[in-house]
Amino acid sequence: MRRVVIWLVAAVAAVSACGSPPGQSEKVSVVASTSVWGSVAAAVGGDYVQVRSLIDNPAQDPHSYDASPADAAAIGDAQLVVYNGGGYDYFVEAVLQHDDSVRRVDAFTVGGHQQDSNPHVFYDLAMVALVADTIGGQLAAVDPTHAAAYRSNAEEFTDQVHGIEAMQQAVAANHPGSTAISTEDVAHYLEAATGLTDKTPEGYSAAAAADSDPPPADIAAVLDVIDSHDVSVVLFNPQTDTSVSRRIVDAANGAGVPVVEVRETLPAGSDFLTWQRHTVEQLGAALQRIDSHTP
Repeated sequence: MRRVVIWLVAAVAAVSACGSPPGQSEKVSVVASTSVWGSVAAAVGGDYVQVRSLIDNPAQDPHSYDASPADAAAIGDAQLVVYNGGGYDYFVEAVLQHDDSVRRVDAFTVGGHQQDSNPHVFYDLAMVALVADTIGGQLAAVDPTHAAAYRSNAEEFTDQVHGIEAMQQAVAANHPGSTAISTEDVAHYLEAATGLTDKTPEGYSAAAAADSDPPPADIAAVLDVIDSHDVSVVLFNPQTDTSVSRRIVDAANGAGVPVVEVRETLPAGSDFLTWQRHTVEQLGAALQRIDSHTP
């Protein structure tokens, strides 16, 4: 990681020395750490921004992403950088800490999360609405001519986010007492919003968060919960598919426990709102299937 940070900083220094700001007639250049934040920025910026998402491969695990000097150059030359923060996309933070001149939106900080909070804040929809509003304000500062459009786009985006929050609340109301096993802690905020009680063993969760193999006893405990039908749904992150997570998914399929995908970046051809809406719909449908078969 240290080697990556060094070459990223060197690349930014080179860009700062020779780069020049885009002309007034050009679109505002926005760089986002992932396609998730790129989609939010694009929704707010509309026709007046050009967004580049550094991580946009639907199969890429953001935690294992190796940034390039070209990525650092893009960050240093952007008029606005939108990133997750909280250590999630450390390569962006490493570049920005050496260049105070780059305008930025740190979602983790905007949401007021604590240092040890779960970093997957893109599932915290109330926070995402705040980020959209903050992006609108930053774009207006860069491009005052289109400030009204940015504010209007942010308001429209936020209204749709509130609609998805209402869907989450309906899931919680319609399926009280539902439980989940999660192959990774990406769904923390989704579980809270939909009223799911997480039954994943603590040792398993800690190992998954540290990107290490869970203890055999915790794997066995997960499989036992599934085999005994003592859980409503399994939440599976396909971007961190391992032999262990595959065993859990296979066990769920064999036991008839629904499996719902919870991703970290956008599926191909999707945007943030469509992705989040689809995830909640899939979760609600899975819980409905379980409830309909419960005596």
